[in-house]
Amino acid sequence: AFCGAENITVVYGMEGGTISVNCTYNPWQQRWREKSWCKQIDETKCQHVVSARRFWLPFLKNRNGTTSIRDNVHEGVVTVTMKQLKKQDAGLYQCKTDFLGETNSLRKVQVEVLTAVLDTQVPEEPRAVQSISSIPPEADFTVFYIIAGMLVTKFLVAVLIFIMGNIWKSRETEQKIPDLNEQQALSFTGDLTRDGISFAWESTA
Repeated sequence: AFCGAENITVVYGMEGGTISVNCTYNPWQQRWREKSWCKQIDETKCQHVVSARRFWLPFLKNRNGTTSIRDNVHEGVVTVTMKQLKKQDAGLYQCKTDFLGETNSLRKVQVEVLTAVLDTQVPEEPRAVQSISSIPPEADFTVFYIIAGMLVTKFLVAVLIFIMGNIWKSRETEQKIPDLNEQQALSFTGDLTRDGISFAWESTA
């Protein structure tokens, strides 16, 4: 965020966290100058925190406690990193250059350190349970009914097939029995005729 009246960049960080701030400059005009990071004490005094090494060692970092600074003279960017933020780290800071007593402010940064708020009144479990139970309980019964209905339907179809099979077998058996009776009757008549019993029956009549 920016504070337009004084051209101040506001950077927010969580307590115990890390923030990084980039300050740009003209690499051709200011590469020889010393770059530093300071904390504003009052309107006129800025307390020195850390300084970057000279441009001939651009890949080395200079550190003061949990604050480090790196100067990339090829791109003209000074990067300040503040780790393990504490409440006392909050305040107004400056990126600045110094050369032969001449100081130039590259950027003013207001650092705000936020404290994580712990929710001790309402535990997270009820909300988790609520999110899990957001699916209506009727859905479980609906699935159960659908599965039960499918099983019952399959069972009924199997029973129906079994009954129809028995009916078909019964009909085939009934059709075979009359044919068998007729064959037995004809055979019996033939036997009687061959034995001569039919003549006795006729003579009696």
